Amino acid sequence: MAIYTHNLPAWKREEVEQIKELAESHELVGLVNIYGIPAKQFQQIRRNLRGKALVKVARNTLVSHAFNEMGGHFVDLNDKVSEHSSLIFADGNPFKLYKSLAENQTKRAAKAGEITPEDIVVSAGPTSFKPGPIVGELQQAGIPAAIDGGKVKIKETKTVVKAGEAVNAKQADVLAKLDIKPMPVGLSLVAVCYEGDIYLPDVLAIDDEAYKAQITLAATQAFNLAVNAAVPTASTAVTEAQIAKAVREARNLGVEAPIYEKGVIEMIISKAYRQANALKA
Repeated sequence: MAIYTHNLPAWKREEVEQIKELAESHELVGLVNIYGIPAKQFQQIRRNLRGKALVKVARNTLVSHAFNEMGGHFVDLNDKVSEHSSLIFADGNPFKLYKSLAENQTKRAAKAGEITPEDIVVSAGPTSFKPGPIVGELQQAGIPAAIDGGKVKIKETKTVVKAGEAVNAKQADVLAKLDIKPMPVGLSLVAVCYEGDIYLPDVLAIDDEAYKAQITLAATQAFNLAVNAAVPTASTAVTEAQIAKAVREARNLGVEAPIYEKGVIEMIISKAYRQANALKA
């Protein structure tokens, strides 16, 4: 049930109305997580999305007021509002929006205590560091290092932190010095309302290439089934594949019967000759 809040102060009422107007003028209304995004990068992301989507930061209480007043599935979005969420408005479909946000993600250095979403691997080879305390710092972070030719060299490729593990302070410091940035920075879609339904990331995360491959495989299998079962369709009724299959089967029948007809007689004689040779052997 929609909840109307006419007793809000004027500036808050204006903010709620603006959210409602944006929702009415766009096909998609969603929530994105902006946690950990530096202000400079956040502004850059907004610029990159210009023409594709509009990101609006608003107080959670006002967002909830707007959703409640709009009613319907917007009320369900209230469960997804958090202290780190912002509004996003766009046109098109939610799958394109999800892909667009993923393409605009960048990377940043890891902070102590953060959980890495991927393995952090340091490759073997020379570095730009001169001999000094950095050698000990690398070793304390679990990275085998030595001095070689006046430069610090990493002796072997090492997985410093595995996916799902936390980065400790020493590792974070060394990784930053090596300019290794494992943490994704970007807007993470939390939920989106489209044509009366709520879409979550696990539904929207589609591998385009894998999806195309599945469609291609299904089409090939359907074509083969229609040809082998002799089911006439728009794509198989008069194809060379079906005609060729019919010709092969007719010839095989003529040889096995045997039926002494033109186009088959030579194959029958050849078969008889092979059988005679086999018997003789």
